[in-house]
Amino acid sequence: MPPEKLIPLLVFPVVLILVLLKNRRKRPLKPQFLWIMPAIVVPLIGLGIWGSTYSPRAVHAPFGPDAWAVLALGAVLGGVAGWYRGKTVTIEKEPDGSLMAQASPLGLILLVGLFAGRAALRDLIETHAAAWHLNALAVTDAFLVFAMGLIVMQRVEMYIRAKRVLAGGTDSHVEVAA
Repeated sequence: MPPEKLIPLLVFPVVLILVLLKNRRKRPLKPQFLWIMPAIVVPLIGLGIWGSTYSPRAVHAPFGPDAWAVLALGAVLGGVAGWYRGKTVTIEKEPDGSLMAQASPLGLILLVGLFAGRAALRDLIETHAAAWHLNALAVTDAFLVFAMGLIVMQRVEMYIRAKRVLAGGTDSHVEVAA
């Protein structure tokens, strides 16, 4: 196995354990700042897609309708995954009125599954893109748009639920049967 594929396989389990340990603790949640990450990610991914398709240095033709459909599919699937991941975060109101959030292991399992699927699909799509009449660059960019949709919708879902909890409602996160 080449080192560029072996190193992530060795590093990934260590990072996964560290993230799981970090997510065991509740962290303060400030709904007024949930917009910051999407405000950073959306323009960066948008510029990346624009730069790879419409800049003067682009080495291929601009995307056609089929490529834009692939990007839209990536955004929708990312939005659905982000909404679900946002639902798995537990949000509680503390006696002092502040909010605390705790990420669920289910949300992390979802992310691990998505990244594993992306890694598995990358080689398959790159190998068969021409035979399947797919624009390989559009499919690669669709993974970026997927990540963007995931981040945006997770924050939107968490914001809606945080406002509901602050107003005196209860948190209705997804429960996992034990």
